[in-house]
Amino acid sequence: MNPANHSDALGRLEDLPADYIADMTALSIAPLWPQLRGLLPRGKPARATQPFVWHYAEVRPQLMRAGELTPIEKAERRVLVLCNPGHGIEKLVATPNIYVGMQLILPGEVAPNHRHTPSAVRFVVEGEGGFTTVQGEKCPMHKGDLILTPAGLWHEHGHEGKGPVVWLDALDLPMVYSMEASYAIEGPSQNARAELDASQTKYRRAGLVPFESLSLKTRTAYPQIRYPWVDVREALNALDKGTPKDAAVQLAYVNPETGAPCLPTLGFSAQLLRDGLDFSPRPRSASSVMHVIEGRGESEIDGVTLKWSEGDTVAIPTHAQIKHRASNGNAYLFHVDDAPTQRALGFYQEF
Repeated sequence: MNPANHSDALGRLEDLPADYIADMTALSIAPLWPQLRGLLPRGKPARATQPFVWHYAEVRPQLMRAGELTPIEKAERRVLVLCNPGHGIEKLVATPNIYVGMQLILPGEVAPNHRHTPSAVRFVVEGEGGFTTVQGEKCPMHKGDLILTPAGLWHEHGHEGKGPVVWLDALDLPMVYSMEASYAIEGPSQNARAELDASQTKYRRAGLVPFESLSLKTRTAYPQIRYPWVDVREALNALDKGTPKDAAVQLAYVNPETGAPCLPTLGFSAQLLRDGLDFSPRPRSASSVMHVIEGRGESEIDGVTLKWSEGDTVAIPTHAQIKHRASNGNAYLFHVDDAPTQRALGFYQEF
């Protein structure tokens, strides 16, 4: 029989005798066909994720109040999670595979040393004087910096400056948690090495890597932990000069020694959005989260128009039709997506 002739009207659970359902339930088995279309919808996935914007001007006061209400000793990590309304508050997800939170640390505080199975990044939103130490490498935190804390690596945060420091956390926590593989281990505070982090010493310019890294024996999985925004912004502005008006001015964060995504499960990129020019990326099977580093504008996502400005964060569902526009000057955006996971599983697509 031609599969195209199969009926969409599959048998329903209520069509089955009550005693048959009871017998199956007692054995912890269930018929697939009443739920088949829900698990494998035809042509396009069913999506709970909603296009949504979290305005930093609204989130920030709640984060500052958290600093007043909950000392770091009671919080360990003082974070407000950005919860997509399509999934509900209890799910703690921005998209099905991406967890995003806003973390606050105050002067003199230390978020204690630990390591965990989910991979994470920290993207600095505001403040000076913060730092993250990863495996003994102390990374200063300036606005727009991206700092990796990959799965299994020890990391802790501190604040040696004045005023609040806020960063955006992005983790593959939903996927790791769904695998019943999410846990953390606490450890003593690290002894940070005296030398500067590798972003300031070893990986200062694209196309140049330490000679010893050519040997596979000395290569490490995460050679660069910090990606300074001052360098990324300069590179975006240079790329803008030679990029056609209808093309993306966008750079991917990668492992400088392999060219692969800097984490195995999540992808990261920075984009310059030109003032007043509509930009429509190709729809993708990946979900994503967009954070506004500088500027203002709006995004139309599956017919929903969301206005955004500096510090705001936007959730973008899979397979979405998207149009971005910056206004009153160029905008700079940071993107997180789950494309590396989909590529590894063999079903990533662009349409």
